[in-house]
Amino acid sequence: MTGKLKFYPALITAKCAYMGIRLLNMSSGTSFAGMAALKICPDFLKYCSKYVKKRIVTITGTNGKSTTSGLIAHILETANQKVIHNLKGANMLTGVANVFALEIEPLKRFDYAVIESDEAYLTKLYDYMKSDYLVVTNLFRDQLDRYGELNTTAGFIKNAIDKNPDLKLILNADDPIVATFNKTKYAVYYGFENVEYDCTYEHKSNAPAEIFNCSCGEELKYSKQFFAQQGHYYCPKCGYKRPDCNYPADVKVFNDYSTITVKNRGLSFEFRVNLSGLYNAYNALASIAFAFENGLNQDEIQKALDTYHAIFGRTEKRMINGNQTVIQLIKNPTGASEVLKTVDLNSNIVIAINDNYADGRDISWLWDSDFEQLKNAQRLVITSGTRANDMALRLKYAGIPQEKIIIEPNIKKAIDKATMDGKTTILPSYTALLKLTKESK
Repeated sequence: MTGKLKFYPALITAKCAYMGIRLLNMSSGTSFAGMAALKICPDFLKYCSKYVKKRIVTITGTNGKSTTSGLIAHILETANQKVIHNLKGANMLTGVANVFALEIEPLKRFDYAVIESDEAYLTKLYDYMKSDYLVVTNLFRDQLDRYGELNTTAGFIKNAIDKNPDLKLILNADDPIVATFNKTKYAVYYGFENVEYDCTYEHKSNAPAEIFNCSCGEELKYSKQFFAQQGHYYCPKCGYKRPDCNYPADVKVFNDYSTITVKNRGLSFEFRVNLSGLYNAYNALASIAFAFENGLNQDEIQKALDTYHAIFGRTEKRMINGNQTVIQLIKNPTGASEVLKTVDLNSNIVIAINDNYADGRDISWLWDSDFEQLKNAQRLVITSGTRANDMALRLKYAGIPQEKIIIEPNIKKAIDKATMDGKTTILPSYTALLKLTKESK
């Protein structure tokens, strides 16, 4: 049987498999149907492209993929476009195949596909599904046991770009690695010219920043450094510097939101983004740049920003046991340090760390993350997950009094304990987040 003839049996099997696992409550169903589809038809994703009429958009990077892709999808949907999107963040081939297997119907077509992709799997995705746009958010050190050093991750993305001939790039100019991806393709840049804070939390971080060298070998210097390696960099030897932005912006960061003023073709447009932290302002700016690049206007974009709800642990707000709970995924030093700045120190805090494959077996990143931001926590600080003891030790060295730290490896028990008495902040690693989502339904 040829690949094309296998497509529809694979589609039917995947839909039946999903119904089965949901009926039996065996998993969240973000990848299993995709696994079934790819097992029967390895070229399954190749045949999915015909169900997208206008453009396929991919989003990759270390941090911010889910939020940026969610914002882009929501902006397009608010502008009355039909969008298929891997909303739940399953971003390897099985997860991408999963969403197409569940959403595709014989006579149904989508205007856009918005696909979040794991950095290491992007080149594999492009073997089957060519993309019109690639948005790259940033590159930080992340899961050394899976990705290796930053140049390895950058190599994955460059290989993907090279094999996609008509790809258009939307790149973060403030990241010195991401900014180099334009060598062979049409590219536009977004970035911040100025960053201002009007918030109660400490916006400086003690987390170590990477040191980057220019291609000439000289260490890059900064005239402005916003966080980690994000900022205005230059080479004092050869004159290389951060590229000029097509979509430059100024941002003012408040406790729970930001205001971003973006220039587009000489005109200024102001947006309010109801997400906390500078890192989310970057995600929003990437989404705004994409929207402008595709002809959407300020009103369409702001309407989408006003109605966007954070998803699946990305500044997600829920009521658990009758109390307000904020859930923030943490998974690497830079991302965790930026999240830790915004934690409400008057809330109960649960930090749930697992070391499963999807989390990364190496947990040394805990020691490079700025948990010192929590040393003035006023209430419970509960560590949980398979690495609850390691996390408790890290908090001890961060200056949190030992009598304030509670170790509860069982994630459900830890969350129940925290959420029975007032507002709570939960900081889980990836598989701890999956466990939390299942337990709190």
